[in-house]
Amino acid sequence: MRQKILIVEDNDNNRSLFMDILVFHGYQVSVATDGQEGVLLARKLMPDLILMDIQMPGMDGMTAGCLLKEDPATSGLKIIALTSFAMRGDQDKFLAAGFDGYLSKPISTRELPALVKKWLEEAP
Repeated sequence: MRQKILIVEDNDNNRSLFMDILVFHGYQVSVATDGQEGVLLARKLMPDLILMDIQMPGMDGMTAGCLLKEDPATSGLKIIALTSFAMRGDQDKFLAAGFDGYLSKPISTRELPALVKKWLEEAP
């Protein structure tokens, strides 16, 4: 069975690029354009991995990720923070908030499939 990945990203170009790469590598991919839609889809689909943009209008990725991690039904979902804020201490901030990983933008299209595979293989 193909592993399910949810991409929560407000930028059309990034969303399309991530989706194309991951579909090419055999993943079943769903997309959401903001945090609120991301939370709803995550609860419905229960994906194996969520790539969550942090800076989005409306509900941001930090809020959406925390809502999912605080909900017993979705607390076990793996959520990776995607952000263009690559400052010292950011990774620690996201991990402390319950995210399972962190990836700074721009994301290497060559590295993305290997990173996704690694995150999916890691024990919860």
